[in-house]
Amino acid sequence: MKNAIVTGYSSGIGKAIYSELVSNGYTIIKLNSRLEDLSSLEQEIKEILKTKEIDLLINCAGVGVFQPHEEISVSKIKELIDINLTAPIVLSNLLLRSLKKTQGKIINIASIEATKHSKFSALYTATKSGLRDFGLSLFEELRKSGVGVTTINPDLTTTNFFDDLQFEPSKQEDTFLMPQTIAKTVIDILNTQGVITDITIRPQKFAIQKK
Repeated sequence: MKNAIVTGYSSGIGKAIYSELVSNGYTIIKLNSRLEDLSSLEQEIKEILKTKEIDLLINCAGVGVFQPHEEISVSKIKELIDINLTAPIVLSNLLLRSLKKTQGKIINIASIEATKHSKFSALYTATKSGLRDFGLSLFEELRKSGVGVTTINPDLTTTNFFDDLQFEPSKQEDTFLMPQTIAKTVIDILNTQGVITDITIRPQKFAIQKK
């Protein structure tokens, strides 16, 4: 039985990944600490590692904001950086010794925005492109250790990510992804000989709708 830590497992892509991993024999270790509370997060990970080794870390938790940069509050800027970028970097740091023992994997869920530049996405793009570059660089560091690092860049996916935004994926066929598609891609990555370091998944067509 392999042990996995999945952030953002309660909804959306993270929930789909959680279900797919359980179906494939993984035990999911749930974190109780808020990702922004790094002191509590560090202490919780240390307690977990006293009795368990970790085979898989999936950094999936994420928040978004898409509006003129001068209209974003300082607290919201901090929230995005803490959850989208700092927490994955810290979790990777805390779990690396264990992942080296198990020759495990880190999978980061970034975004299509990590690969391009969009209006009103400067902050979100900064966090997700930072996460993508972190993963690509970390893989180079860890190649000899046997730890694989993969970044997935999903395009528009139908989740509650859009609940507080002014737009959402179109209902038009072939313009959005399902969370289960990303989850099945995770399983494909885990079963692939070698390492898929970076993968972008997009619907065939593009369309969004304003709320």
